[in-house]
Amino acid sequence: MNQTSIVQRKRKVLRRQRLARRVLPFLASLFLATPMAGPVTKSMAGGASSELRLPRADFSPQARFDQQLHATYAALGAAQEGLRYETFAKAMTGYLNLRQAGKLAENKQLLTVVDFDLPSTEKRLWVLDLANNEILFHTLVAHGHNSGENEATNFSNTDQSNMSSLGFYATAGEYTGKHGRSLKLEGMDEGFNTNAEARSIVMHGADYVSEDFIKQNGRLGRSLGCPALPMDMKDAIIDTVNGGTCLFLNKSDAGYSSQYLNQDVAIAALVSATPNHTS
Repeated sequence: MNQTSIVQRKRKVLRRQRLARRVLPFLASLFLATPMAGPVTKSMAGGASSELRLPRADFSPQARFDQQLHATYAALGAAQEGLRYETFAKAMTGYLNLRQAGKLAENKQLLTVVDFDLPSTEKRLWVLDLANNEILFHTLVAHGHNSGENEATNFSNTDQSNMSSLGFYATAGEYTGKHGRSLKLEGMDEGFNTNAEARSIVMHGADYVSEDFIKQNGRLGRSLGCPALPMDMKDAIIDTVNGGTCLFLNKSDAGYSSQYLNQDVAIAALVSATPNHTS
């Protein structure tokens, strides 16, 4: 009898195992098909009615703005080219403000960034094609003679200061001057760079903006305040950025402020041009 009952118990166990193997996959598929965001209406602790919801995605204008800026930064490969996100975000904010204000050409989506947080021995100028998410140029650029030695630390909007001027500019027309082919710049920031035309602050090429000069002197040569370019790149850069594109000269912690760093305006400009993904 004992032997028979043992055999029967084993058979029952095997039947239960076979049933479990058939039922468990069905239960698993049913569980996976059930929406996870459904509310739990009863509290297991005290029976009081409560709801448990998953965090909702943030589709606010600010969140969409931040998301789009990070996406553009990544698509450009800007980090790999040494452009810090903080500088990029500031430049983009001004660029969008200037577009909203009608200060830039509508048919060119170009943004040139100069970051004076970097020394003159590093490539600190980038020309960004925002329409195609490309970095067109990344090169050396000089600062003003009285702005500092290897690093630019002093800035001025005053004539004959021989210093660089911070802020946002719109590129204007070309002319041929003492430095050859040059590009006029219109300063946008009152009190910081609006004397650019009177001071003849322009983009031009200079022999002292080169790797050879750095090897011999430990730094670039310096201008009278102009963002001077390497001679072998100035024509291509001027060809690309002339005619109403945005230029931004950055320096952190230098007391610079601008009406064009209005993030609300930038958000409105960017979000209005971005499809709404909330639906």
